[in-house]
Order: sequence, then structure tokens, then C-alpha cells
Amino acid sequence: MNEHFKDIFVTTGCPSQQQLLDYVQGRLTPEEQHEVEMHLSDCELCSEALEGLSAIKEKEKIPAMVRQMKWDLMKKLHKRYRRNRRTGNFNISLTVIVLIILFFVLAMFFGYHFYTHHR
Repeated sequence: MNEHFKDIFVTTGCPSQQQLLDYVQGRLTPEEQHEVEMHLSDCELCSEALEGLSAIKEKEKIPAMVRQMKWDLMKKLHKRYRRNRRTGNFNISLTVIVLIILFFVLAMFFGYHFYTHHR
């Protein structure tokens, strides 16, 4: 994958994906747990993500599930990006073709005009 598809939590003040997983699995120190809880009180996105993670019964399967969902999302975004790029290339090609046709029509018109008036 390319640079257009980065992890959405990397540049925010939100806990990392691993921190949320550790929080759900009870692996954080009391200080880290308090930090995450303070953040959750202000961040709706993380609160909802944690709620979803907490609903999963088999906590040990969460990392694999998250990786799979992230991979699926990346594939969909990459596919959409490629489709949008292709559409842009098509529009440029169509514009160039229309301009060439217009140039050809104008050249024919001026050629005919000079040929009939210079006789």
C-alpha cells in the first residue's frame, strides 16, 4: 500500500490501537489505565471503539480481527483511489481528444476560407 493510506490514529492524541487492546485485556498499569480513561471521557470515537472491543467475548482474537478489518479497509480504499485516478486520466484523455478535433475542424475551416477567397 502507499502513503495515502496511513493508520488514522497515528497523528492524533488518541491512545494507540495497542493501548486500547491492552486496556480491554486489562494489561495496563493503573497510571496508563487512568490516562486512557481520561481520554475516553472526552473522545467519542475512542469510546465507541472501546465499546465495540469490549463486546467481543474472545479477547485473545481481537488483534487478528483488527488486523483483518484494517487490511480489508485498506484494500477498499486502495481500490477506490485507483478507480478515482483512472477516472481522472479518462477525463484528461477525453479533453485532449476534443481539443485535437476542434483544432482539426478550425484548420479545415481556415484552409477552406483561404482557398475560396484567394482565387
